[in-house]
Order: sequence, then C-alpha cells, then structure tokens
Amino acid sequence: MRITLDISDELAGRIQAHGLDPQSFAQNLIDDAARNAPLPLPPAKPKVDMKTLLQEMAADSEKIPQLPDEAFTRESFYRDHD
Repeated sequence: MRITLDISDELAGRIQAHGLDPQSFAQNLIDDAARNAPLPLPPAKPKVDMKTLLQEMAADSEKIPQLPDEAFTRESFYRDHD
C-alpha cells in the first residue's frame, strides 16, 4: 500500500540535517507506532436484560426436588470429616 504524505520544507530540512531521508523517517515513525500500538479490545459482549436472565434461570425450577431443611445444616455438609 502506498500513502502520500505532505510535510513542510522546514520539517524535511530538519530531518535531512540529521542525515535522514524524509521518506525513510516517516516509514520508521509509522512502523514504530504500529509495533507499539495497543492490541485491539475484544468485541463488547451484548448487554443482558436482567429480567430475561432471571426468567431463564428460573425456567424449569419447578422440576428441582424439594430438600428438607436438614439438608442445609453445617453438620450435613461436614459429616464426613472434622
């Protein structure tokens, strides 16, 4: 790909005064900028409607078996070890 860039005579003179070619100087600037550019961010995730999310989570919840309160005591979780 070729890009045309107009720079002032003053800038070209300053670049040449340092022993550099303006075209090579511009190419090096672009190359350095491309190497040091941050990586693009991944695409944003679509926003989730909370009402829909909660309805989806509750779907078929009537099929979950009812457990007695004793199933949720500390002793029931740790009965196999101290």
